[in-house]
Amino acid sequence: MSENTKLTRILSIDGGGIRGILPGQILVKLEEKLQELDKNKNARIADYFDLIAGTSTGGILTCMYLSPSEEDPARPRFTAQKAVDLYLDRGDEIFDISFWQKVRSGAGITDEKYSEKELEEALDDYLGEMKLSELLKPCLVTSYDIKRRKGHFFRSHKAKVDVSYDFLVKEAARATSAAPTYFEVARVKAMDKQVYPLIDGGVFVNNPTLCAYSEARTWKFDDYRERPMAANMAILSIGTGGTDKSYEYKKAKDWGALQWIAPIIDIMMSGVAETVDYQLRQIYDAVGKPDQYIRIDPELGNANSDMDDASMKNLKALKEAGEKSAGKHEEELTRLAEMLIANK
Repeated sequence: MSENTKLTRILSIDGGGIRGILPGQILVKLEEKLQELDKNKNARIADYFDLIAGTSTGGILTCMYLSPSEEDPARPRFTAQKAVDLYLDRGDEIFDISFWQKVRSGAGITDEKYSEKELEEALDDYLGEMKLSELLKPCLVTSYDIKRRKGHFFRSHKAKVDVSYDFLVKEAARATSAAPTYFEVARVKAMDKQVYPLIDGGVFVNNPTLCAYSEARTWKFDDYRERPMAANMAILSIGTGGTDKSYEYKKAKDWGALQWIAPIIDIMMSGVAETVDYQLRQIYDAVGKPDQYIRIDPELGNANSDMDDASMKNLKALKEAGEKSAGKHEEELTRLAEMLIANK
């Protein structure tokens, strides 16, 4: 086997509901950089990464970037801009709560807050009947199996060799975004007819970067990239914006189960993301390759941090915040693009 001289390139995208617009806009900028520097106007995000991982909204973006074109199954179907347009064009419909749904669910207390119909319709429109095994590159999309009480990972590279790992892509996207209290639990069926009740992977791994790193350590990508070590990987990890919420002791000390529902989800998701970032920084510092791990957590700017605020005002604010974050990290994105191109 030839000596491994190329870096295995990994992209990881956090969960965060409608805030997926933030990493989506950063990746629009990265794709433009790749097109400019590689002198290829048809360059796509999928061309420059060997593995893409995502949780929840990041899982949906992962599926979009890796979807094959109907005209040419060897090429990506969506540009980075078309991928983020799912949120900009359909977000207000996905997170639209009818009067009767609001009454019936007690605004998310006694039942899920939103109907899953608009989300499922949007995923069907974008992803159709495509199978996980048809995706262009290896992926890792996270969810949690509430029956078997363990994490469930959708992996296209496994699906290509074992039908029990194969699912419709739209069902994987639905499962990874089935956030508790927001959407109904997803019931998905593998191609071997096995049924799985799944919820949003954000309940245990909102930042899937370390899972992606671990997956890459077990996988043979090609003759040059087999079971790569940390020093042989370049990782881009993108968050969905820090929360602007804080919780006062005087109020929180008397909360019961009902009052803790929303805060504990918020704290759990941000805490997990921060922990994974800390662990990976330690790993890359230890191997003397700190520049090969890049974490971008965009700023919210004037946008609301609520995962379900898909008002036109907030959609615009999120888009602007994503573009501003991309501009702020332009030098870093340029350096990253050069690294990705050099390791094609």
